[in-house]
Amino acid sequence: MSDLDLTALEGWLAGKTAGGDLRLERIGGGQSNPTWFVDWGESRYVLRKKPAGPILPGAHAIEREFRVLRALEGTDVPVPRALWLEEDASILGTPFYVMERLDGRVFTDCTLPGLTPEDRRAIYLDMARTLARLHAVRPEAVGLGDFGKPGNYFERQINRWGRQYRESPGGRVAALDRLLDWLTANMPEDDGAVSIAHGDFRLGNMLFHPTEPRVIGVLDWELSTLGHPLADLGFCVMPWHTAPDEYGGLVGTGWQDAGIPTRAEFEAEYHAHAIPTAPLTAFHMAFALFRFAVIFVGIADRARAGNAASDEAATLAPLAERFAIRALEVIRGGHQTTSKQRRHA
Repeated sequence: MSDLDLTALEGWLAGKTAGGDLRLERIGGGQSNPTWFVDWGESRYVLRKKPAGPILPGAHAIEREFRVLRALEGTDVPVPRALWLEEDASILGTPFYVMERLDGRVFTDCTLPGLTPEDRRAIYLDMARTLARLHAVRPEAVGLGDFGKPGNYFERQINRWGRQYRESPGGRVAALDRLLDWLTANMPEDDGAVSIAHGDFRLGNMLFHPTEPRVIGVLDWELSTLGHPLADLGFCVMPWHTAPDEYGGLVGTGWQDAGIPTRAEFEAEYHAHAIPTAPLTAFHMAFALFRFAVIFVGIADRARAGNAASDEAATLAPLAERFAIRALEVIRGGHQTTSKQRRHA
């Protein structure tokens, strides 16, 4: 569904709160749940809903997204306030929820063009601190003790995403097959670390203050669960291993002379503010790239089915192979950035 039923939405909102004129603006660029700005009289909201058409089992879990937003209210993790969840698909075609709208900036280009070197550095380091604050929240203390299965996180995730990849109606990706085999054979022993894992913690899912270099809202929680903190950290450092045309990475951009911290500095800032956490390894980074590759397999599937959340889906679909190749590069390079990346960064 590209457009919302305005009459149905107006009637639904009228049953929740007094309003006035209804105005909508579709927020483009997302590959996840279709999202709109909603002005209802003087109130300003954001509406997110599941996409129309067939989707993979467990995908686009807006109910989980709503629950975790509610749970994190009152913690020092910055999130918008979740207001109403509607699971009746007959109203707008699929389930949806409404949250408050925060005023801020979203950056999709990891080079942060137009900012000062000082602000670039500050934005990255505050993102690291924000992730550390999330992982410091004890799930049981905020009612999320049953938000996922504790323990054996990487084994369960590799099984889950591997199954989604194998069930895709698209063709096989040789690099992704090799990566899946390597991850399965090199899985670390479970160390018992459990945190609320965002699942898609990256620059583009942060809302920053309008003028200050700090996070005011962490967005897009549909992949959140109880997981291992290094899964999020490995995902968050992905830009240091990917190029600008690979979802806005840093490789080849001259980022080291632009104020952006090194990956090691980013990791150090995280560890300085996190509960005791083991070091990041090549496995964690390769796992993050693997999971992102499978997400792009799903994007390609939806593009073929004609119900992708963004018109860019057909262009972005080939990134499944690109991210799998990047993961294999990380594996060959071990924990350190590869010489090729150093030469071109």
